[in-house]
Amino acid sequence: MSSSDINDCEKTVRLRANDGEEFEVAESVAALSQTLKFVVEDAGGLGEDSVIPLPKVDGNTLAKILEYCKVHAAAGKSNAEKKEFDKKFVEVDQAELYDLLMAANYLDISELLEIVFQRVADMIKGKTAEEIRKIFNIKNDFTPEEEEEIMKENAWAF
Repeated sequence: MSSSDINDCEKTVRLRANDGEEFEVAESVAALSQTLKFVVEDAGGLGEDSVIPLPKVDGNTLAKILEYCKVHAAAGKSNAEKKEFDKKFVEVDQAELYDLLMAANYLDISELLEIVFQRVADMIKGKTAEEIRKIFNIKNDFTPEEEEEIMKENAWAF
């Protein structure tokens, strides 16, 4: 990350992904993550050489999440611009979507979780149980009788 991405007068936070990649971001960007916000607040201001390790997030995913946070922390972006960004942001393959979901949950970024969950919901909307199993590579371990019973008990959903 270049220093031009950070306002000169704003404090920064250094983050280290689980693959060793480091990022320096403005506190206002990091604060979109409740996890990072609490770490910074609890530390009472991190020292210049302090790095926050993020053992559950890889560098590629962290870079993408920080891109999201920068857009959402930017004062000059309208809600419409943010929504358009969000729509494109989650148009990724299933593996990357899973990584974003896990990292957003770990970092406690509720707005990002919402758009990722919505993307997953859109992926399965109108699909049969068998199509959903195929999308997510889920093995059907129900017997035909068990599956029929579940469908009867939950007829409203089918």
